Amino acid sequence: MHPVLPFTIAALLFGIGVYGVIVRRNAVLLLMAVELLLNAVNLVLVTADATIRSMVPHGGQSFALFVIVLAAAEIGVGLALILQLYRLRRSVDVEDLPLTEQPAGPAAEASPEPDPEVAR
Repeated sequence: MHPVLPFTIAALLFGIGVYGVIVRRNAVLLLMAVELLLNAVNLVLVTADATIRSMVPHGGQSFALFVIVLAAAEIGVGLALILQLYRLRRSVDVEDLPLTEQPAGPAAEASPEPDPEVAR
């Protein structure tokens, strides 16, 4: 098997995945782009295993299976986070997410001073 075609397809998949991660604002589409990245890596691992017989037999296929397990765990945790985000914000736009914690209101700004007796 000539490895140029699978490596080219993997490079195209990886490029589409990187483009999706950079451009997309929707969190679900962002997860799909990350899955494309992981599938491109799987294709490279299996192609390298089929073309280059190294010291470890079927090492690329074993690593690809490990990447598939990691991708399944990533999707489970990622979708749980996205569902919780949607319940709280009613949007899954990643640009609307605050990266720092904001005070809740005027009561949060006027925090009570610590008791000096407790500090001792």
